[in-house]
Amino acid sequence: MAKVTRDDVARLAGTSTAVVSYVINNGPRPVAPATRERVLAAIKELGYRPDRVAQAMASRRTDLIGLIVPDARQPFFGEMAHAVEWAAAERGKMVLVGNSDYVGEREVHYLRAFLGMRVSGLILVSHALNDLAAAEIEAWDARVVLLHERPEAIDDVAVVTDDLGGAQLAVRHLLEHGYEYVACVGGIAETPTVGDPVSDHVEGWRRAMAEAGVSTEGRLFEAPYNRYDAYRIALEILSGPRRPPAIFCSTDDQAIGVLRAARELRIDVPGELAVAGFDDIKEAALADPPLTTVASDRSAMARAAVDLVLDDGLRVAGSRRERLKVFPSRLVVRRSCGCA
Repeated sequence: MAKVTRDDVARLAGTSTAVVSYVINNGPRPVAPATRERVLAAIKELGYRPDRVAQAMASRRTDLIGLIVPDARQPFFGEMAHAVEWAAAERGKMVLVGNSDYVGEREVHYLRAFLGMRVSGLILVSHALNDLAAAEIEAWDARVVLLHERPEAIDDVAVVTDDLGGAQLAVRHLLEHGYEYVACVGGIAETPTVGDPVSDHVEGWRRAMAEAGVSTEGRLFEAPYNRYDAYRIALEILSGPRRPPAIFCSTDDQAIGVLRAARELRIDVPGELAVAGFDDIKEAALADPPLTTVASDRSAMARAAVDLVLDDGLRVAGSRRERLKVFPSRLVVRRSCGCA
């Protein structure tokens, strides 16, 4: 059976091959609705499949979006990657995912690989973008949207959560329960101080404690973002002589590790220890007890990032504040904080 070509589609639809191209590529010129319907009907009837490689060579762009995350094994980033994939599919794009593992060299590796593939754009979840990565983006004049984090090394459009305000919501809620103070499980020593969500979570904790006139001295504990290391550190905190009455964790994954450590030490949550997290990963609702946390609309954030990276108006002039799209945080109250 002969391969169906664009000429065949044009003949059946009674139009030109250029118009067929406009319909397939959604531009660059508009097509009348009736003509578009005839072209789409002809494509369906003939079973035409566009040659994506040829399209990419002609336009120097593919139907791919590159997404770089720190670690897709962590539930938050896995859920975010899934949301980006769905949002991209709505725009007729596919997503390539690379894991930087919080290593700058791996981030640069994926940047070069994806840009070399002529992706339509890059969505970057960067823990601490280094100068080499920033230079790589500048050299390729890449279309980049920062998601979840906004490192200072690059001044591109960013889609983020109100991390600072969300942390304040959680800590205020714990203090309103009457706990003497709230300890905080933050990030590691290398966590950036600007543009990093965990740093904002820690700052939100500090501000909420200050508002209540409660000292934070000696009540901040460093921990990696995953549950396994947080569990190990929580065993030390909870078995020590000054066990905190409540703990706010910078991520839900950390909080799940804390809950596991409390259970192992036979500490009742929330009777003897209150716990709250941040991110509202799906597993938070199934934790034992269900985890009080802070949520944001990941689907809307992913859709905004995809739309921004594909839209021609991405590189608009304006201040950094104008190029920052902030989604609100909301408190999700469950049993781990002491609420019924």
